[in-house]
Amino acid sequence: MDGATNSHSDAKRQMLRHTVATLAYRGGKAVGSAPENFATFRAGETTRTPAEILAHISDLLDWALCVARGEYVYQESTLLPWEEEVARFFAALEKFDSYLASEAPLLYPAEKIFQGPIADALTHVGQITMLRRMGGAPVRGESYFKAEIMVGRVGAEQSTTRVEFD
Repeated sequence: MDGATNSHSDAKRQMLRHTVATLAYRGGKAVGSAPENFATFRAGETTRTPAEILAHISDLLDWALCVARGEYVYQESTLLPWEEEVARFFAALEKFDSYLASEAPLLYPAEKIFQGPIADALTHVGQITMLRRMGGAPVRGESYFKAEIMVGRVGAEQSTTRVEFD
C-alpha cells in the first residue's frame, strides 16, 4: 500500500495528478478539432483506428482507477462514436483525478500505476497525434515544457495559451 498520509507518498500522488493533467492537455490537443473521418482512419490493415485507440486509453484510465482502489481489473469497453469516446476520455480522466485528489489510499504503489496504465495512455496519445499527421490533419508542435498544465485541470477545457511552432 502507498499510504496517503506521509509527505513522500503525497508528492508521488501529486506527480500522478500532474501526469493525468498532462495527459488531458496532450490528449485534448490530439483529439480536438479532428476531421469527421479521422475516427476511422487506418494506417494499415491490422492497425487500430484513432477511435479504437481512444477507447483503449479510456479503458486504461478506468484500469488505473481500479488499481488505485486495490482491484486489479481491466475491462475492454464497447467502441462508441468518436464524440462519445472523446467525452468518455475526459470523464475517465476526471474520475481518476478525483480519486487521486481524495484522502482515499492508493492500494498499489504510485510507480506501478504510472508505469502501467498511465505510461501506456501517454504512448497512445502519441499514436493518435501521429495518425493525425498521417491522415492529413496534423496537430501543431508545441513546447510542452512551457504549456500551462495544472493539477486538477483534466476536462476538455484546457488552457488556450500555447507555445506552438510549425
